[in-house]
This record gives sequence, structure tokens and C-alpha cells, in this order.
Amino acid sequence: MVEQTVSTFGRLDAAFNNAGVQSPIAELADASGEEFDRVNGINLRGVFNCMKYELMQMRKQASGAIVNNSSLGGLVGVPGRAMYHAGKHGVIGLTKSAALEYAAQGIQINAVCPGIIDTPMVSGMLSAEPQAMEEMMKDVPARRLGRPEEVAAAVLWLCSQAQAL
Repeated sequence: MVEQTVSTFGRLDAAFNNAGVQSPIAELADASGEEFDRVNGINLRGVFNCMKYELMQMRKQASGAIVNNSSLGGLVGVPGRAMYHAGKHGVIGLTKSAALEYAAQGIQINAVCPGIIDTPMVSGMLSAEPQAMEEMMKDVPARRLGRPEEVAAAVLWLCSQAQAL
């Protein structure tokens, strides 16, 4: 992916790492190791894999911006969601450490932590777990799902020079 981008455009100026799958609601004691590995193999390892190669290129250029998509789930805990939240907390830790490592090399690294956004994953949760989603929506001040374009606007700003001022 990075090689193709550089081959086409000559450089990699910005990257948005957005990996996310959910797991069924389960108490941690009842969750399987296989499900933990599946969820975190995508949600955390996927972000790590992308960042590794993006950073190799950006380090050569001495510039670039990376934004990782964590989640509100990376900032809080919710009963029954330990596997998802573990990976999203991990994305925040990965982002913080990498941001400190690469800031002096001209590479900006940030994370966004959206709440409940109108995506196919959330649509699936709404139909599969309507009561759980209804309960979660009670804590949403705007009383509506967020829109993907709202997240995109924040990501684009974080990749811009405007945020560096």
C-alpha cells in the first residue's frame, strides 16, 4: 500500500489507519482466546502494521501525518466489551508513544476517538443488539449517531498544516 502510494505520488504525506471489528457482548471470563486474537489482530495489530510501513517512508521524507482511529471505547470501559476496548486502548498507547518518538523528525501522529458513528459495523450492532445500543445512545449528548464525514473532517484537519500552528 505504501509502496504503491509512493510509486504513484512520489511520497506519502498523510495516512488514516482505521481498523475496527466488534465482538459479541460477553463477560471476559466467557470470552474465547480466539475471539480476543481475532478482534485485536485487526483493531490493534492492523494499525501497528500500517504505521510501521508508513513511518518507514515518512522518516525518509522527514515529514508526514498519521491519524489512527481509536474509539470512545479506547477511553472508557463498558461491561461486555473488554476485547474491543482492549485493542482500542492499545491504539491510543501506540499513538502516544509513536507521536513522542517521531515529533522531532517532522512527523505528526494523532488519534481520533469517535463515539457511535453511522457505519456498517454500528448498523449491525443496532440490529443484533438493539437493547444494548439503545442503552449506549442514552449517553450520547446529541441524541443521534455521528456521521462519517464528521470524523473525516477532524482527520483532515489533523493531517493539515493548520493544526501545527
